Amino acid sequence: MSSGLQLADLVARPIGLKTVRPQQENRAFEVLMKKFYCDGGRRRLGQNFEGIGMRIYPEQESEKPR
Repeated sequence: MSSGLQLADLVARPIGLKTVRPQQENRAFEVLMKKFYCDGGRRRLGQNFEGIGMRIYPEQESEKPR
């Protein structure tokens, strides 16, 4: 398995869990959110990254499966 794929897996799971269950504690995402591009640059690490440094496609309508 390539190291790039392993890195993608390590990043994708915390982001996915935060998207599906935003109220659940997610320590891995807390570390990752400081790595996203943020509105305000380095002075505002971990703030205002939704829609700028992290976008979710397609927009989530419901947590329940269809």
